[in-house]
Amino acid sequence: MIVVTGAAGFIASCLVSRLNAANFNDIVVVDNFAVEKKLPNIRGKKLREYVDRLEFFDWLDQHHAQVEFVFHLGARTDTTEQDYAVLDLLNLNYSKQLWQACVRYQLPLVYASSAATYGDGTLGYSDNEAMLPELRPLNPYGESKNDFDNWAVQQTEKPYFWAGLKFFNVYGPNEYHKGRMASVIFHAFHQIRQHGNMTLFRSHNPNYIDGGQMRDFVYVKDVVEVCFFLLNHRTQSGIYNLGSGQARTFIDLTLNTFAALGAAPDVRFRDTPEDIRDKYQYFTEADMRKLRSIGYERPFTSLEAGIQDYVQNYLLPDRFY
Repeated sequence: MIVVTGAAGFIASCLVSRLNAANFNDIVVVDNFAVEKKLPNIRGKKLREYVDRLEFFDWLDQHHAQVEFVFHLGARTDTTEQDYAVLDLLNLNYSKQLWQACVRYQLPLVYASSAATYGDGTLGYSDNEAMLPELRPLNPYGESKNDFDNWAVQQTEKPYFWAGLKFFNVYGPNEYHKGRMASVIFHAFHQIRQHGNMTLFRSHNPNYIDGGQMRDFVYVKDVVEVCFFLLNHRTQSGIYNLGSGQARTFIDLTLNTFAALGAAPDVRFRDTPEDIRDKYQYFTEADMRKLRSIGYERPFTSLEAGIQDYVQNYLLPDRFY
């Protein structure tokens, strides 16, 4: 059996589809299944069992001998969340408890970290673990992820294989439920279809033109390919960046969304909201050499190809992956 936490969420539900495609059907999905807007993400998938996240550790105590691998992708992912108690509970302490269970039962573990740990990027985007104590995230969500990364590497007892994945700006199918936290591509698609235009944040940094802010956008299908690779490659534990390795502008992203819709471009700008303006990242780009060094050779999907696939094969027909 393979355990996937956060399984009704965006990335985890796509991972379940990838596992099903490879004939892994004994999948135990863990989540808060009372959140109904997420449930279509896992409808129709081949699953072994649903386990509520609050009951999961009792379940694992009883069934650990049957578990082959754990993907811990469940978290509070709202980057605007200011309640440290919520983040400590869901992102830090739950992860610590799961780590300790994987140590106890000798289960391999892949967990979700975040590029939000890099803060404003002053120290670069290297996944060298020696840099972890120096990182200064810009929001409580990033702090919770960095706190766990630091805790994990300091542990004397570790799962026999473990990997923390620093997700950059992931986009793609199954993010329908995410609201404000959905990708810019998702928002662009709906705004273009409804109004015929797309509004981006204006730059408040003299080094970047409006719309010239750059992010490492990575297609969710690439993210789950890396997870699948690690399922089958359990030798070099550590923390790994997971982006495309190529920063692109928001203008690039928006124009490609217009193109995928066959619509004439009409891009507008508004001020970045004040509540996030001083915490806004103007540039992110994953250094992918570490993942490549352990044998991951698959090329990452270009922004052009990823947006075309997402828009035409999922957003337009309102399909799930």
